[in-house]
This record gives sequence, structure tokens and C-alpha cells, in this order.
Amino acid sequence: MNLQPDRGHGGHQRHQSGFTLIELMIVVAIVGILSAVAYPSYTESVRRGDRSAARAALLEAQQFMERYYAANSRYSTAADGTGSPTLPPRLQAVPEGSPKYDLTVSAVTLNSYTLTADPRAADKCENLTLTNTGVKGRSATVPTIPECWK
Repeated sequence: MNLQPDRGHGGHQRHQSGFTLIELMIVVAIVGILSAVAYPSYTESVRRGDRSAARAALLEAQQFMERYYAANSRYSTAADGTGSPTLPPRLQAVPEGSPKYDLTVSAVTLNSYTLTADPRAADKCENLTLTNTGVKGRSATVPTIPECWK
């Protein structure tokens, strides 16, 4: 039995370097756990950003409707209170690059309207709404309106 350390050329001792399988498995497990925790937070952050773009577009569409009212003395396109103005194309689907919300004008009369931002994918607030009087809403029962509009 040879108890001498393994020597390479020139009589120097060889050292093996690298990671053991168990060390690699531990690292993979830690990365998996961190990913499982971080991914839901990341996706919720992206949804909040998209919701923010929808809120901004609703406020801009509200300004459009107010300018329309100032020019026509009514919100509807017809004098009998029917018909709704068409929003500019940049406000119909937001954000512009990859739309996540569709904006529509509904419940239009001579003196009132409701703007709606309808998400293309599931969102906890569902539809966001804004009326001519500035009342903000959402179609979901949870979370609260201030949470959806912050």
C-alpha cells in the first residue's frame, strides 16, 4: 500500500479543484427558493406598472373628453345624447408598445360619461373606471379603490 501523496511531473503534489455534487445541489436549491419568492413579487410589480399606465391614460382620456365638451357643449356626438366620441388611437390601448389595457368610453349622455380601462390579462383590480365627475372606481371587490388607484 502506497501512502505517499500523488505527485505529478517534477515531484509536486497535485491539488484537485472544483465543487462537489452536494455543493452544487445546495446552490441550485437556494437559487430555486429565491426564485420562488422573487418571481411573484416581480410579476406584481410589472402589473402595478401597467396599472399605472392605465390610470395615466384614463386621466388623459378625461382631459380629451373635457376638451370635446368645451368644443361641443356636450359629451355625446349627437344632440339627442347618443353616440360617444372616439378616443385618440394612443389612448385606446396602453401602454403603446405592448398594450395591457383597452380604454373605452361608455354611458355617454349630453352631460356625463364613464371611461373604462379593461385589462387584457387577469388583474386583481379588474376594470378601472373614471367618470366625468372624477369618481374613480374598479370592478373588483378587493382590493380597495385607493389601492387600485395609488
